[in-house]
Amino acid sequence: MKRYYFVSENLDELAKCEQDLFGAGFVSAQVHVLSQQDAAVEKHRLHDVSSFSKFDIFHSGLVGAATGGVLAGISLSVGWMMGAATTLDWLPFMFLAFVLFGFCTWEGGFYGIQVSNKEFNRFAELLDGGKHILMVDADKKQAEKLQHIISYYAELDEAGVGRARPAWMIATQTNLQSFVRAMP
Repeated sequence: MKRYYFVSENLDELAKCEQDLFGAGFVSAQVHVLSQQDAAVEKHRLHDVSSFSKFDIFHSGLVGAATGGVLAGISLSVGWMMGAATTLDWLPFMFLAFVLFGFCTWEGGFYGIQVSNKEFNRFAELLDGGKHILMVDADKKQAEKLQHIISYYAELDEAGVGRARPAWMIATQTNLQSFVRAMP
């Protein structure tokens, strides 16, 4: 799958385009609007990018977890080199490894909540100028439909192609949304 980016100043046009995409078989997990005008996007009932995705929490958390894993490994290696033999001897080293891993993961996520998502940095200037970014995840079969639908909207400008979320993740999100809607 690929993620296709389009730029527009007109939220009304984006709302019509989004409805056309849904009519063509796209699901809400594939279509998102990135904007700094969250209230206007919500007013037009567009599917916006979640606050969680606007920041670099996930990536930074993974980097923190990897760093914590290395430090935890070093802690356990020190215990091994010092000749810890019984469970009681290992307890301080295991506790330190656990604390190092948890702290580094937390600190990575904490850093990530302060930094914008690297994927969206290339659109910072456009967003600051009041424009909106339509993002559509499409596989090869859907890409032709997408281009056909987009051709009807003169105010949408292509802004590039990127890596989309995996198809299994989109399917899981769609199934979860269906499940939640079906609940009494």
